[in-house]
Amino acid sequence: MTGVLLGAVAYDPKVVTIWDGFRSWLRDSAGLDFDYVLYSNYERQVSDLVDGRIDVAWNSPLAWVRARRLAAARGVALAPVTMRDTDCDLRSVVVVRADSPAVGLADLAGRVVATGAVDSPQATLLPLSLLRSAGLTPGTDVRVRRFDIGVGLHGDHIGGERAAARALFAADPADQVDAACMIDSNLLLFGREGVLPAGAVRVLAQTPPYDHCTMTAGPSASAANAGPWAAADDARASTDTDISDTSDISRFGELLLGMDYADPSLRPLLDLEGLKEWRPPRLSGYEQLERAVDQAGFYDADGAITADGYRP
Repeated sequence: MTGVLLGAVAYDPKVVTIWDGFRSWLRDSAGLDFDYVLYSNYERQVSDLVDGRIDVAWNSPLAWVRARRLAAARGVALAPVTMRDTDCDLRSVVVVRADSPAVGLADLAGRVVATGAVDSPQATLLPLSLLRSAGLTPGTDVRVRRFDIGVGLHGDHIGGERAAARALFAADPADQVDAACMIDSNLLLFGREGVLPAGAVRVLAQTPPYDHCTMTAGPSASAANAGPWAAADDARASTDTDISDTSDISRFGELLLGMDYADPSLRPLLDLEGLKEWRPPRLSGYEQLERAVDQAGFYDADGAITADGYRP
């Protein structure tokens, strides 16, 4: 193959700034034939990756789960290329008001729990899986109030999470919720924003650690093993196809891993993308989300969309 075409989802205007900047650096400073295309939602991006219309995709964790399932069902190869330092070991939390009588998840039985958008891993799928692990069936044992903002963006647009947090303190008691779900970093963000007043909430429960986004090479790169970046310890990642260490995809991975936060031309872009360094990928951090997807019936085993009412 010649060159690298990347897909990214335009969840925010800054995505153009980020990938315009990376494109210039990769082409002009590193000499890689690189370009990118933007998508309005992850489902379309995943389909194009597996169909070979793009070479690599900057995938959300949920997009990785679907891409893996689609590729396996079609017998084509995918490979993780890299991820950010900030994608590793994240947690989602279930938050209640500081004066809530709840001391554990079981105390939410019969209560109202607010979540983010239907396709948010961190603010919906994973926290609801946590409730299930405590013996609570969403929609039966607890009422779920979902804030479907930015549907199709897999939670990258945090408007749904922010709305869920605000619902804890809604002026009208009829609009108030008893608990809200969000990623731990947004709990801190919403505190800084004043959405959650200082000292007014506490964490009732948190998920085990999980991983977030991953750069994924698709079948157009003839890749099931992107050189030194493949997660050899995870059977879900590999088939019997290799690309050489001199391929464009392998070089793309090397260049990302070599980006220096001290480089003044890269630092603003890395800040916008929310990282200080790119890291080799791992796939062990997605098992929790795989289970949550199955529990919710979001995708089937072959990657078909089966979530009720989901229209990205």
